[in-house]
Amino acid sequence: MTVDTRPRPRPAARTRAKKPEEKFRPDIEGLRAVAVLLVVLGHAGVPGLAGGYVGVDVFFVISGFLITRHLFEERRRTGRIRFAAFYGRRMLRLLPAAALAALATVAAAWAWFSPIAARAVSLDAITAAVYGINVRLAAQGTDYLDATREPSPLQHFWSLAVEEQFYLVWPVLLVLAGATRRRALLALGGLAAVSLAVCAWQTTAAQPWAYFGLQARAWELAVGGLVALLAPRLKHVTWAGLALIGTAAVWYDDEMGPAALLPVAGAALVVAGRSRWLGVAFLRRIGRLSYGWYLWHWPALVFTGHVTENPWLRLAAAFGALVPAWLSLHLVENPIRFGLRFRERGLQLGAAATALTVGAATILVGLPVHVAGTGTAGNTAAAVVAAPAHPEAALKALIEAAAGRTAMPANLTPPVTQAARDTPAGDRGCLASLDDTSTAKALRLGCDRHGEPGAATTVVLFGDSHTEQWFEAVDRVAKQRHWRLAVLAKSGCTPAEATTTKLGTRRPYRECKTWREDALDAIETLRPALVLLSTRTYTEPPADATWAAALMRTAERIAALGARPVVLQDTPDPRGVDVPDCVAAHPGAVGRCALKAEAALYPSRRAAIQDAARERGVTVLDPADWFCTATVCPAIVGDTLVYRDGSHVTSTYVRLLAPLLAASLPS
Repeated sequence: MTVDTRPRPRPAARTRAKKPEEKFRPDIEGLRAVAVLLVVLGHAGVPGLAGGYVGVDVFFVISGFLITRHLFEERRRTGRIRFAAFYGRRMLRLLPAAALAALATVAAAWAWFSPIAARAVSLDAITAAVYGINVRLAAQGTDYLDATREPSPLQHFWSLAVEEQFYLVWPVLLVLAGATRRRALLALGGLAAVSLAVCAWQTTAAQPWAYFGLQARAWELAVGGLVALLAPRLKHVTWAGLALIGTAAVWYDDEMGPAALLPVAGAALVVAGRSRWLGVAFLRRIGRLSYGWYLWHWPALVFTGHVTENPWLRLAAAFGALVPAWLSLHLVENPIRFGLRFRERGLQLGAAATALTVGAATILVGLPVHVAGTGTAGNTAAAVVAAPAHPEAALKALIEAAAGRTAMPANLTPPVTQAARDTPAGDRGCLASLDDTSTAKALRLGCDRHGEPGAATTVVLFGDSHTEQWFEAVDRVAKQRHWRLAVLAKSGCTPAEATTTKLGTRRPYRECKTWREDALDAIETLRPALVLLSTRTYTEPPADATWAAALMRTAERIAALGARPVVLQDTPDPRGVDVPDCVAAHPGAVGRCALKAEAALYPSRRAAIQDAARERGVTVLDPADWFCTATVCPAIVGDTLVYRDGSHVTSTYVRLLAPLLAASLPS
């Protein structure tokens, strides 16, 4: 992650390039050891080190210090910065080892993961190779329908991306600032101040961007740069700095943007203190391996996590990553970094390593992905339609049979590789985004003209994405009954008058409250006869009775507008487990992907909603029997895949529920 300043002892003159001895700081090499140990132990789940990720903040300070010192000295000494040479050295240092780790991780993913997950890892490898994975991860973190994805084995490349993006900006600013130390300090100080302010703002407004984005992390590298420019020699501060870092590692469990001030300040003090004891041989040996260990430890933990949750085995895997780290250092990093034949070819070699990673990953992404099934299952939709008098009984028999299923059928629909795209069709994009605060866009798109648009009777489908997932079934019922259907739905926004947290932030979901009020105004204008409202089973607020009361307040407001409110209880919750990915990984044992009814249905919350509705005379429909037996909720019913991700139901399954919904809805 950082530039290794270690001198190469007694290099062979014909094959090795010399490194200036006077620049070497053994204490920094030791600090790198402290940082990587915190990261590895924290990621491995060692008790008491939940905040071990602050080692990354320490790495940022070290990188900012080393690169700023090098660039400023070159600028002061020669009057210029040789950009080609600078980036060539960076590529020689980082890309060969990173490319090897990324390609090995992609290969392991295709051998170990399901094809769906392996393809996602390949896409991660492409963005990691061009140092853009932090942007990809931040975007995924704020995408409501993509937020349940499991951590990627290449996720840790985000910090490398932040550093390299910083190095694209800082040399240019240094040139523009001029060669004087004062101007460089002003430039770096200004950059740090702006970045810290952005970090503080985005921590509440868009937390994934605050965590992964350069704009919110640049101040940490800038602090290291300020230490380099000020060149302080402070005595007796090393222990204070280490105490700050250690406090953060033990105390933190979820970093909150500016809270990184603690480990960053600690790292700055340690660098300024120039402690001798940090340069002891043991720490220096670990420091030399820190880059490779960082690259390999996270994939080792992710792959181990797919086999066991045993904490000792996870810890063994984390330390086992020292083996490929050592091999990478001695067989790849050092021969390339110090070999004279590579010295002037850094840009070319870096471009080749990037091209190799991107090319290989692109080929794998382009491969057709197929998961073979066994046997042929009966048509679930046809079986339900064939029993018009008792569609629920027909489906219940299929669910009971599915509870004992072991193999994925060859005629599964939708195929697991296409499940993520099995979303409501024809709704005209009526699911509002996280940031929308008005229904105006939805109404412009014609979201109030579904069903039979010219009908005299209007019904409204009102809620979040767990409401919108019912669109195709409700639309079919509306057409059968000659209803005009309006869809008012917003991502992550419950219709209950409750305050939840906006996805990707740590702040109240204010946009939801504003949108909900606007939606109720739209309902008043539409004058519907019936409003079908549903909501994901949010765990905020925690009290079931409080949540039920919040939902009933909305129902009562709808009733006051002259419409009949009908509450549709939530579908079973996979709790973040990507069901199609699970089926793809275990096509011969799909029972492993079934949901436990007790956990998936939140029975106490369902009961609280039912009780509150009964007291107020509000109709409640509970679709639990359309998905589950008394104990399990199968992932596959007949020939139909039930879930499209770790939260939502496939539209294919929702469509076959139309007869059951029609039999349950009031006329």
